[in-house]
Amino acid sequence: MSVDVIGDFLTIIRNGIMASKFSVEVPYSKVKHEIAKIFFEEGFVKDLSVIDEDQIKKSLRIILKYDGNESVIHEIRRSSKPGRRRYSGAKDIELVIGGLGLSIISTNRGILSHKKAQELNVGGEVICTIW
Repeated sequence: MSVDVIGDFLTIIRNGIMASKFSVEVPYSKVKHEIAKIFFEEGFVKDLSVIDEDQIKKSLRIILKYDGNESVIHEIRRSSKPGRRRYSGAKDIELVIGGLGLSIISTNRGILSHKKAQELNVGGEVICTIW
């Protein structure tokens, strides 16, 4: 059993893309919802919704985005892991693929994209990168 729920979340998305799935469904958490919301706002996924089947069990459905037969997401990678945390200051955030990609950062102001974190001049833990 894995304790890295964010790593599992990213792996479910990665596996869905490799299998050319229309959508993937993951167990709900606030952190996963915030990360998925950033993916949606930046155009990496088509849509997302919270499925509330009953009061106990919620899930998050992510509609994957394709351009023809090719996925919009080329690579999604976990940067900070439970055994090795990776932090970055606001001015030290590395660009992903020369600015084409995106870093997701957990800050004291919530989970933000690297663009928003630099705009607000806050740093934090680099959760993952996507391009």
